[in-house]
Amino acid sequence: MADDVEFLPGEGPSNGISVTLTAGTLQAIRERVGRRGVSAYLERAAQRQIERDNLDELIADFEEIHGPADPEAVAVKRARLTGRTSDTGAAA
Repeated sequence: MADDVEFLPGEGPSNGISVTLTAGTLQAIRERVGRRGVSAYLERAAQRQIERDNLDELIADFEEIHGPADPEAVAVKRARLTGRTSDTGAAA
C-alpha cells in the first residue's frame, strides 16, 4: 500500500496488525460475534470511535465560536429526537 494514498475510514485495502486486548474484552467480543468475526467487529468499533472523535471536535469548534449550548434547548431537541417529553428539571 502506498503511504501517500489517503483513504476514508472503512475504505481501502485491509491490512493486518497486532492488537492487544484484555482477556475480558476479547471474551465479550467473541461471545457476540464468534472467533471469525473479531476483525470486522473491531473495524466497525474503530469507525464509530472516529465518528465520535470527529463529532467531539466539531462541537468544540462550535462552542469556541458560539459558546456552550443552552441546556434547556438541548433538552427540548433531545426530547424531539427521542420522542420523549422534555423535562428540563431532570438529569439527562
